[in-house]
Amino acid sequence: MNDHPDLAVRAGFDGVHVGQEDVSPTEARQIVGHGGIVGVSTHNLAQLELAICSRLITSRFGPVFATTTKLNPDPVIGLEGVRDGRSVTAKPLVAIGGITLENAIQVLDAGADSVAIVSAIFGRGKREAEIAREFFRLWSNSAKV
Repeated sequence: MNDHPDLAVRAGFDGVHVGQEDVSPTEARQIVGHGGIVGVSTHNLAQLELAICSRLITSRFGPVFATTTKLNPDPVIGLEGVRDGRSVTAKPLVAIGGITLENAIQVLDAGADSVAIVSAIFGRGKREAEIAREFFRLWSNSAKV
């Protein structure tokens, strides 16, 4: 569940993901309990290091590339930012922001454990199911699996 730990608990979901402007990861942890998954979006090394010190399972890190899913996106971190993020944590690192079929392998090679994709799949005139299958093929053929 995105942004709403209370709804995640009521719906029986495994966890919640919060952004920098949502409830704090600490508050989300209190709501979902010790067994629930709590993830947070981070946009620079300081935010990522703070997330690492908390009892989070995953951190979303980015935007790696320019993204159109946010009205006021944070500055792009690039592939070097992913490498820097990987160097400060052994926890799962999920890259976000501007991930496409064309650049996803580069992002994984830079150190991300996985990628979050939105605009690459969803949008006017896109063939969502076909694109999702292409991502699954790409993922299953990568060295990360």
